[in-house]
Amino acid sequence: MLPPVTLSVIIITHNEEANLGRTLESVKALVSDDKGEIIVVDSGSTDRTVEIANAFGAKVFVEEWKGYAAQKNSAIDKATNNWVLSLDADEEVTPGLAEDIGALLKTPSKPSGFFIPRRNMFLGRWIRHGGFWPDPKLRLFDRTSGRFEDRAVHETVKFRALTAKIVSPILHHSYPTLSDYIEHMNRYSSLGAEMVMAKTDGKVRFSVINIVLRPLATFIYNYFFRLGFLDGREGLLLHLYHSVYVSWKYAKAWELWHKQK
Repeated sequence: MLPPVTLSVIIITHNEEANLGRTLESVKALVSDDKGEIIVVDSGSTDRTVEIANAFGAKVFVEEWKGYAAQKNSAIDKATNNWVLSLDADEEVTPGLAEDIGALLKTPSKPSGFFIPRRNMFLGRWIRHGGFWPDPKLRLFDRTSGRFEDRAVHETVKFRALTAKIVSPILHHSYPTLSDYIEHMNRYSSLGAEMVMAKTDGKVRFSVINIVLRPLATFIYNYFFRLGFLDGREGLLLHLYHSVYVSWKYAKAWELWHKQK
């Protein structure tokens, strides 16, 4: 008989005391009774994040922030099992997904990676339209077949093996308040600006197309053509402020170029 496949759950954190307990509670069934481990790579939290991780029996490593992809790859390197489940600290594994993962790990012959749909929550509402559902993410995989691609933001797993899909979703408690969303988009737009600079060899001129027309087109496409208006007031706010994020990204890229110039 083949030995059971054990799982390493990997999470990167920074000041996530409001979310981490919920995330760790959702994976207890996957790692209990020596079925796996939890790896938390923290980047210097000043709240109770590390304390909460220790309370759940996680293996905690505190490291200087290196970027999203590099931080997650560092967590992968610390895993003692080949199969990893990569989660953000504000995500939650549903009971159905936990059962699916447990069953898959017991299957002798299976693909080396699985895309999991993500149910994104905004101001407490599940956003079902506008491109936010099913939002599949490659989160369960054999770490010998893939790593996170080195990008400043929106990091994805670069994979070189057969993949499949899981039906049960991850819950993403992304933005419970507008302040959370604005704070995140401010940070993400700065990272996005760096990516724009890299793609243009550092030459980003002031462009009405990028700062005005591109955000407007983004809003019209997601809100109307991709039916974002069906998500009510929350959908309106989400797509409106997402278009503002696009404008910020290109404006910040121009600002970086202007300062260098």
